[in-house]
Amino acid sequence: MARSDDAPVRRALGRLRRSAVRRRVRAAIAEELLGTPRSLGVVLAFVAFMFAVGVGYYAPTAGDVPVPLWPLYADSAVAVALGGAALAALVPTVRAGGSVVDEAPASRPLAYLQTLAFVWLVTFGLWPLVSLNLAVSQYVAAPDAWIYYWGVLGTHLLFVGLALLFPAFGRTTRGALALALALAVGNVALDYGLGYHPPLLYEPGPLLAGSTLAIALLAVWLAWRSFPRLGEDE
Repeated sequence: MARSDDAPVRRALGRLRRSAVRRRVRAAIAEELLGTPRSLGVVLAFVAFMFAVGVGYYAPTAGDVPVPLWPLYADSAVAVALGGAALAALVPTVRAGGSVVDEAPASRPLAYLQTLAFVWLVTFGLWPLVSLNLAVSQYVAAPDAWIYYWGVLGTHLLFVGLALLFPAFGRTTRGALALALALAVGNVALDYGLGYHPPLLYEPGPLLAGSTLAIALLAVWLAWRSFPRLGEDE
């Protein structure tokens, strides 16, 4: 028999199954984390730090990749750069004291940026859960395992948490979703078809390629489900 003091928790979790409740919760968190100059500044500083870490991770091997392919090669760095650009668009609204949920700027270029940022952050936030755990013994046995395993997993999951706030202030379009899907599939083909995958301690195979594609498709589906459409009333 379930304990009676678990009932409020179960009722709260049950309410989260309703999309309207999830939207209100997401909006409240977005206002709390992004709604003041100080809080938005902290988030942007974290994003800038993660971008610098990402660049440092990919830089030693970037010379082996043609320059035009760098945006698709440097997956995590590009994800946080896109996310940072989408968040930076909120700065004028927040500095003016406006609501990031109700008064955030909306335009077609921003919808494309917000959709791509969401898809990239979710995809490469979840990707280490698969890529590192396919060779978990090698990563946890590494001298700097606390960075290369636990640190990577923790920080990349924050990518996902950040991305899930984007539908509170962002928009999407069918074109933006189609572009995100095409780029996501092309990125998988580049990484595992041409061999320009991120640096790993092992040689990836079809399992990682298929898992990455599945995660990317999930991210596009989540964007389709989560974002309001540009020009449509809530």
